[in-house]
Amino acid sequence: MATRLGLCLPQAQQYDIGRDVPDVARTAEQIGYESLWVYERALFPEPATQGLYGVPGLPWPEHYRSVPDALVTLTLAVTATERVRLGTSVLVAPLHGPFQLAKTLGTLDAASGGRVVAGFGTGWSLDEYAAAGVAPFEERGKVLDEVLDVCQAVWGPDPVEYEGRLTKIASSVVGPKPARPIPVLLPANTKKALTRLVDRADGWLPIAMGAEQLAAQWRQVQDLAAERGRTKPIETAVRVNGVQYTAKAYDGADRAPFQGNVEQIVTDLKAHAEVGLDEFFLDLQASTRDAQELKDVAAEVYTAARAAGI
Repeated sequence: MATRLGLCLPQAQQYDIGRDVPDVARTAEQIGYESLWVYERALFPEPATQGLYGVPGLPWPEHYRSVPDALVTLTLAVTATERVRLGTSVLVAPLHGPFQLAKTLGTLDAASGGRVVAGFGTGWSLDEYAAAGVAPFEERGKVLDEVLDVCQAVWGPDPVEYEGRLTKIASSVVGPKPARPIPVLLPANTKKALTRLVDRADGWLPIAMGAEQLAAQWRQVQDLAAERGRTKPIETAVRVNGVQYTAKAYDGADRAPFQGNVEQIVTDLKAHAEVGLDEFFLDLQASTRDAQELKDVAAEVYTAARAAGI
């Protein structure tokens, strides 16, 4: 069975959100992509008081300077498509009020006919937490757990009742309900996050940073699932960040994965796909100049990947 392939929607500065998102979404579905994805970056602190990913001195990339809201972007793709799954990788869940987030995702799934995939993470930006004002950064894990609880309650049968630290829902009818149970996917970068994934989520959202590393991480997930007695399959969707496309081939052994011409990108994708995970979705937007180039490169990559047996 072929690996599912997805594409990240355009959220970088060079794209027109209202025009390019529906256009790229529609074209990607016509090409054959099976999913479309968005990410969340709430703001761009200037000057940056915290390095990228919390690493001191690591600069924030320019394409984070103006990122459209993830769920608005995904909504623009709903009516432009009929078949593709619509995923978040990731929503920084603790930046959102749990009830409103659950309600919005449920509505979006109902509107799309059951195509939403909820990828949640806890993020790393202190400035984003301060601006959102939902909870302190130090409580991010507890808030994510409450988001998972509230989603389960709100998406479930009426009457809905819930009482948590942030959220109190008196017995209520809450609709519209999702068209089907929304899959919840989580990253797992720590033992605690890995345990939450195995115990509470439908699937795993890793980042492709080398085929051997991905295989080792997948073994870790499977080992913990066996240890904790999980029998339900773990869905997997792998984000391929910052694909750097160039018409020319890179020379030399120091080429980073997913950098180069289409042939080199597909070679790297094939090596990662051999790990045996369900789906890979590509972020091509940083190295393409406009929506037309993004669509053209996406078509080339898809065609070459399928020809390579991916």
